[in-house]
Amino acid sequence: MILAAGILLMAPLLGISAFSNPAKAQAYRNMTCGELWYARNAIYARQGYCFKTVRARQVFGPRCYEPWGRLTPAQQRRVDQIIYWERYYGCRR
Repeated sequence: MILAAGILLMAPLLGISAFSNPAKAQAYRNMTCGELWYARNAIYARQGYCFKTVRARQVFGPRCYEPWGRLTPAQQRRVDQIIYWERYYGCRR
């Protein structure tokens, strides 16, 4: 737990203020790189993002619609959380 607490304390220094929900932070912390990728892209897919990679189009389909992937502030905070953990674990993006 000390390591986890250290990570959470570093988050504001990294510009990540989205750790207000410890349960979500804990869930992302325990995900694999593939699960983090899916969680991040699922947020964009719900917002109609036009995916360009073959992998994303196979998983989420070729659909695009308004608001074309524009995220709400809450969604952006979740994406930022996920990106933090992807970088922490060295996941390829």
